[in-house]
Amino acid sequence: MSRVSLAVLTAAMLCAVAAGPEAWAKLVWRAGFPQFALPFIANPGARGAALYEAGRYAEADAVFAEIGRSATFDRGLTLATTGDYSLSVAYFDAVLFADQYDADARHNREIVLTLVEPVVGEARGHGRIETVLSQSGVGTADFDPDDPSLPIQAAQRDPVRASIKRSVTGERTAAADAGWLDSLVDAPGEYFKSRLAAEMERRRKEGEAHREEPSRW
Repeated sequence: MSRVSLAVLTAAMLCAVAAGPEAWAKLVWRAGFPQFALPFIANPGARGAALYEAGRYAEADAVFAEIGRSATFDRGLTLATTGDYSLSVAYFDAVLFADQYDADARHNREIVLTLVEPVVGEARGHGRIETVLSQSGVGTADFDPDDPSLPIQAAQRDPVRASIKRSVTGERTAAADAGWLDSLVDAPGEYFKSRLAAEMERRRKEGEAHREEPSRW
């Protein structure tokens, strides 16, 4: 080996030593061996990417989760590869919220979205309507998707409310039609006197009424 060749080799070795282990790790990684580069990679983002390329998706996902917001796109990828498709779509949505023109995020989202299984459930209530009725003491029937016309109200649970909200139809009621109006006595004075008499009787029973004077004059 000539002195020139030896000098070049020595200079290359010195440059490699000066660059540090991470520089060598990048060379090994780019050569297609990310698993061998991992022991020398300290940067969290680079380590997560190397783990992803090495097929160690769960470990890569944990790294990106710890990094946080700056690794949102990468986390979307690792979530998809670990099978959490719904959350992966949510992460790509977050990327698109920050940059709606991110073509890679949009493309990945569309692909992962096809893997999300649709949620098909059976409704057993009526949402907000059920909440309002329940607070009022009214029970609701289970929603029947085959017969959506069934009434919502099932039963009155609160007996006090049931007595207050009793039906307005029965033997002692009549429809308020023209005939019913004609049957009423047009004597407002009589009605007023009966109200006064009832109030006086109530006061007598409760001891609030004054004794009657021997003479009204």
